[in-house]
Amino acid sequence: MKVFSLSRWTVGLSLALATVATAEPIAVRVAEPPGHRALVLRTLDGKLLAQGDVTITVGDGRATSHVVFQFTDGSVHDETAVFSQDDVFRLLSYRLMQKGPAFRSTLLMTLDTQTGRAVARHSEGSGAEKVEEEMLAPSSDLANGIMVPMLKNLRPEIVSAAASWVAATPKPRQVKLAISNAGAAPSPSAASNRVIHYVVKAEIGGLEGLLAPLAGKQPPDTHVWIAEGAAPAFVKSEGPLYVGGPVWRIEVP
Repeated sequence: MKVFSLSRWTVGLSLALATVATAEPIAVRVAEPPGHRALVLRTLDGKLLAQGDVTITVGDGRATSHVVFQFTDGSVHDETAVFSQDDVFRLLSYRLMQKGPAFRSTLLMTLDTQTGRAVARHSEGSGAEKVEEEMLAPSSDLANGIMVPMLKNLRPEIVSAAASWVAATPKPRQVKLAISNAGAAPSPSAASNRVIHYVVKAEIGGLEGLLAPLAGKQPPDTHVWIAEGAAPAFVKSEGPLYVGGPVWRIEVP
């Protein structure tokens, strides 16, 4: 498996020694430079689902991450995140479009963190489009579309961190994410000494959160592997692409 070492992109201590936790927005240690890289999407047993790519552009004090997956069945996942990366990572706007048989419904979700306006347009089959709009109070640690850059900038000694996410459920809803450092392993690439395994868990609050595991509705954890080094690199991730979806693997071809 190759390591995503983009000298032009985006996606310490082992857990036994890590003793630091952070709940602050993740500080920028290595800013995302402009670039382009191919990705592949597979099932956990290796079946190819989609070819994809990520493109990073930088200018006017902000960066834009654009991820597209073209599925073998004609489905499309198209995700754009605009963010600042001066001192800490801050999401400015987000757009997600998913359509085709690979997804439960056709979805277009947009989020403007300046106004807090989140809109989700969704439809199933030939049914009429439904529009769900929410005015949120976005947290400063929103990770939609920029989870990989944020994890690449976590210091290896950080044992846990927190972030937020706006999900279409189908109504836009902000949830907290608990990030834990699950330890490091030797890297399969000579470009890095170790790969750190992060586990990202959605924390559903209130009574619904207490009942979710019993009802089988607790979202599965997302796992992300990041190679250490002067330019931390995305290796792979495993998790759902949409709420209620199966766990798929994203990796560098």
